[in-house]
Amino acid sequence: MRYDPIARLLLTPVDQEAPDRVLRLRRLGLGERSEPAFDAFAQQLAQMTGAPYAMVNFIDENRQFFAGLHTARGTGGERFMARDHGYCPYVVVRRKALVLEDVRDFPRFAGNPLVDEIGIRSYLGAPLIDRTGLALGTVCVVDTEPRRWGRTGLDTIKSFAAELMSQIRRREDGLLPGFQDRREAPHVLE
Repeated sequence: MRYDPIARLLLTPVDQEAPDRVLRLRRLGLGERSEPAFDAFAQQLAQMTGAPYAMVNFIDENRQFFAGLHTARGTGGERFMARDHGYCPYVVVRRKALVLEDVRDFPRFAGNPLVDEIGIRSYLGAPLIDRTGLALGTVCVVDTEPRRWGRTGLDTIKSFAAELMSQIRRREDGLLPGFQDRREAPHVLE
């Protein structure tokens, strides 16, 4: 947890579920490697919202991992980010979608390193809540320009989060390929 004593703002939220989330992600085999299906999902999300960046993001105690990533240049890019960068940790802790049409309008978020280092100006994200009730991460889109996401954007991001969790549940149940319960083979990371 980071705190800015001058502005008196909590910069990174306290995440009581992080240890349980780490265990659940390991059991599901998520959060350690990128997957083409997640990249395709992020690309579809970017196309649907018109945003240059979209992510499927799993969060552990120290970092964020973009298992699915679409950038303005395609699906390449850095897959890891510190937990205290970005807006997804807030979504996970709050367990609610977050709409920031212009991050500079919110003092808590305007000072985030992504604003200065990358030039992020708008954010739209929703939590990925699994069948055990844990928020595993997020699906999100960001833009370097302010965006009026509106109700349509909020409904879209929530719908994509629900669809991805449905796919993860089907994979966990063995109904979709590409999933192996890591309890049976914890050392295998395909």
